[in-house]
Amino acid sequence: MTGRQKVVLALLLGSQFMIAVDFSILNVALPVVGEGLGFSLADLQWIATSFALAAAGFTLLFGRIADLFGRKRLFIGGMALLGLSSALGGLATSPEVLLTARVLQGLATAAVTPAGLALITTAFREGPPRDRALGLNGALMSAGFTTGAVLGGLLTELLSWRWAFFVNLPVAAAVVALAPSLLTDSRIVCRHRLDLPGAVTVTGGLLALVYGLTRAGEGGWTEPVALGALLAGAGLLVAFWFVEQRSPAPLVPVRIMRRRSVVWGNTAGLIAFATETSLVFLMTLYLQEVLGYSALATGLAFGVLGVGTVAGGMLGGRAVSRFGGRATILGGGVVQAAATLSLVALGTSGGWLSLLLAATFVGGVGNMLVIVGFMVTATSGVADSEQGLATGLATMTQQVGITLGIPVMSAIVAARTGPGAGGDPQAVLSGVSVAVAVNSGLVLAASLLVAHRLGRGRRDPGSKPADEAPAHSVV
Repeated sequence: MTGRQKVVLALLLGSQFMIAVDFSILNVALPVVGEGLGFSLADLQWIATSFALAAAGFTLLFGRIADLFGRKRLFIGGMALLGLSSALGGLATSPEVLLTARVLQGLATAAVTPAGLALITTAFREGPPRDRALGLNGALMSAGFTTGAVLGGLLTELLSWRWAFFVNLPVAAAVVALAPSLLTDSRIVCRHRLDLPGAVTVTGGLLALVYGLTRAGEGGWTEPVALGALLAGAGLLVAFWFVEQRSPAPLVPVRIMRRRSVVWGNTAGLIAFATETSLVFLMTLYLQEVLGYSALATGLAFGVLGVGTVAGGMLGGRAVSRFGGRATILGGGVVQAAATLSLVALGTSGGWLSLLLAATFVGGVGNMLVIVGFMVTATSGVADSEQGLATGLATMTQQVGITLGIPVMSAIVAARTGPGAGGDPQAVLSGVSVAVAVNSGLVLAASLLVAHRLGRGRRDPGSKPADEAPAHSVV
């Protein structure tokens, strides 16, 4: 990389890291926030859900808008919105203002993440340079999710929960100040209007899907509102598929959804994000309900997982360049599944903490190998003019995976412990153990399926540069 490329990459990676931190920074502080602003216990989850709804629901739309109207413009605008909404959240004096700020933060995330990824993928040709950049991006985003839990606990304990918002301001200001001179716009000239029917159906479908998953995690999978939302989401997404087949300028061209690399790369990413984020939830239950750890100590324990994800991200780009995306997904999935399965042995004494730390470190390395393999595979062989779309799909996969995993694992724990278990440590441990085994099985099965479907006879994405026209640099 040239010196200028390194500076641009640092700018883009820094913004993506901050976005990832925002996913989890308030999680451990929810009770404190609720007490300070007057949220009821039942309404606390909306602090996280309002963010997730906006982030997952609008990411595909904003990814395509970035292709059509300029990635640099959308990236800078999204970062400015993130800074303003963070200031609003930090100054909030009522639940309504705080939830408004979280929705705006989610919209900013939906704009910044695919635009930033598209700027990265168009800055580097397919092959080792792009693999390395995406590996670093994946490492920092996964580490950011873990760092958010640690940072949220520290800021809440030492200062105030409001600093979980204010911490974004200097980063957002620096990016908005530096990006105009460092980035060159990659606007795509297109005579077609935005596909409004496609935008409405896919955005509505994703919003309904995420809402239904969230309600299912609270009230069970048979809860009428959850079922209705999930069915509505599925119906809208099916309608979206038929709309796109007939649209003269589709939001998501059907041909891209028929690409083996796009379909199965995103499948690997969906499972990787769903299983690892839900494993953090399961280990949180174990540390707090079984071992009696505080929220701050729990967050610090996950620092080891963060180190593992950074290590996996550093190795991921090299692994993809040397062995290809398919082999990296398979190898990382096997490592993650084995490390996760070892957690079934956890007991009720504090001596088992060493196993948890070792297993989450190794599992974090494996998970990040899968994520880097997914990002490279899902964006390989896609023209520069559709990189915003490809990265929008990948970002949507990530956010739906994060939302999907916890309700599923929570339902498994609840089914195992039963309604009368209360907070009995042995009952919680039993439920966590079953969910951990299911989590491990999902990772292994998905990795084997994706490796098989990517096929031996086709060029393995990431193994060498695509035989196509040179990418247009944005630096």
